[in-house]
Amino acid sequence: MTYRVTATRLDRDQELRERILACALARVIEGGFASLTMQELAEDVGIATGSLYRHFRGKGELAAEVFSSACRIEVDVLGEILRGAGTPAQRLAAGIEQFAARAWHSRRLAFALIAEPVETEVDEQRLLFREAYAELFIELLEAGVQSGDFRVTQLNLTAACLVGAIAESLVGPLSPPARAAREAGLPVIELAAVSQSLVTFCLRAVGAPES
Repeated sequence: MTYRVTATRLDRDQELRERILACALARVIEGGFASLTMQELAEDVGIATGSLYRHFRGKGELAAEVFSSACRIEVDVLGEILRGAGTPAQRLAAGIEQFAARAWHSRRLAFALIAEPVETEVDEQRLLFREAYAELFIELLEAGVQSGDFRVTQLNLTAACLVGAIAESLVGPLSPPARAAREAGLPVIELAAVSQSLVTFCLRAVGAPES
């Protein structure tokens, strides 16, 4: 007799998979990928550790999917701004400001996505999403060159530089030492200063006119 997986069973499996991912993301938001262990995650979900392996082959695959889901949201948000209203220069500035603000709002998650040492599977996703961000900037740069707002010749290279500059400028302020200093009440650089410096740098990098 052939065993058939019922629609109800498939729905239950999908619901459990989504709950696993939601709990995994909550762990990363709270403590980064270092806090994501299969045993503790199983306890959060309320299932046996072995049940996790019915949905994910291991922590690397699970972490990569958590990373992908979280980054996809950020790419979509940035895309809406870069393709929105305003001149190319205005959209670039608004996109950078919003990206930095969202990172500041969830610092542990942002640091985990940008710079935390991770499994190979996550590193592979990190590279893919850097390309996704770069594609958004290439699109904006093309519009800016056509309108005369930007003076750029190597679009792909410039877009990659923008992605790198944005990521690297946030690593320090989002890092665990910066977080510890902030919690201890020590002087640290704040969002407004980081955001403004980053906007100024990126606008100059693309040859936008000084306002």
